Amino acid sequence: MNPGELLERSLAYALGSVAVVGPAGLGRATPCAEWDLGDLLGHLDDSLDALHEGLTGGRIGLLPQTDRVCGFRTRACAVLGAWAAGAEGTVLVGERPLDVRVMGAVGAVEIAVHGWDVAQACGRPRPFPVALAAELLPIARCVVTEEDRGVRFGEPVAVPPGAPPDARLLAFLGRRDSFPE
Repeated sequence: MNPGELLERSLAYALGSVAVVGPAGLGRATPCAEWDLGDLLGHLDDSLDALHEGLTGGRIGLLPQTDRVCGFRTRACAVLGAWAAGAEGTVLVGERPLDVRVMGAVGAVEIAVHGWDVAQACGRPRPFPVALAAELLPIARCVVTEEDRGVRFGEPVAVPPGAPPDARLLAFLGRRDSFPE
């Protein structure tokens, strides 16, 4: 597993989902029950900001909240640039050291799955890349705990035996194939 490659592929998928977001749709429901599409894009912006901060040891300023799509694209480019500049070492998360590669892998899960959420919210579902899901599923299983359920993630959704990795990843993180609009 190459965390930089996972991060790049996750960002590419999410950017494709964000490409269909129009300003009039920011109030749409998402698979994340407490968030509308504007909230979800704000969360993605915060996640990218944290990744960038971890990769650079610095911080990029918050972008105006008026254009969340542009903000996501700008931060995605900044994160990829910071990773390409040489991501190595550890970053402190609170008081705990975390290997930058682990941070990148966890960030890849967050970004790709929320990219799927964005597409669902826009009414333009995009297939989750099966190969990417196969690589992200073990990471998700390592970092999502029972304590996260009901707080950061929904309860896992049952999938049939032999379900493909994309269905298993999304179900593990509490997503269904679709949700009511």
